Amino acid sequence: MQAIQNLNRLFYVTRGMLALVGLAAVLAVGFPAPRDALLRQAMTVVHAADAATGTVSAAGPIQVAAAESAQEREQRAVTEFIARRYRVSEDATAGFVATAYRAGREFSIDPLLILAVMAIESRYNPVAESSMGAMGLMQVIPKYHPEKLHEHGGGQALLDPEVNIQVGARILREYMRRHGETEAALQMYAGAFDEPTSQYAGKVLAEKARLLQVLSRMRRQV
Repeated sequence: MQAIQNLNRLFYVTRGMLALVGLAAVLAVGFPAPRDALLRQAMTVVHAADAATGTVSAAGPIQVAAAESAQEREQRAVTEFIARRYRVSEDATAGFVATAYRAGREFSIDPLLILAVMAIESRYNPVAESSMGAMGLMQVIPKYHPEKLHEHGGGQALLDPEVNIQVGARILREYMRRHGETEAALQMYAGAFDEPTSQYAGKVLAEKARLLQVLSRMRRQV
């Protein structure tokens, strides 16, 4: 149906354009004075036809760019900040950020919190491994979460950034449900639930605050 409507619109615009150009040619012979004005009007119709159909006229290309969504702008700003701060490839960082936003939607977690955990755990190193056996961006320890890794083929899958982020976000969500608040969940995630100063949680939340500042500056500039 849309294609038929587009063809009809093209037909009527083209017919009007040809009629106007023909009229301009006739009047140009008998009435030289208005010739320039008529030709300018004809070119206006040509440009209108190009815009309506998405084609490019001889006068030059029409720039048609899809508007960047608010979430795309947000992810781009976060990506650029992380890439600069941690000296990580911007292409790789963009993938981490996009996956964190998807995991955030899936598990109802702020994606900035997921990214902040990555920063503290691995500094965005997807192949990081600790002496305790923690692996990947979110430093997940396979032996503690075998049921979450079974569908991915086992612990080595944690070196895949997408798997690591998904599993880490799932673990974090379970701890948040269990303890009811973010600070306790973060301490549990770090294996430091009884640590009285909540030092780990403080680091993660400070990193999240930096990301929020980045977004705040971006929104003021829009």
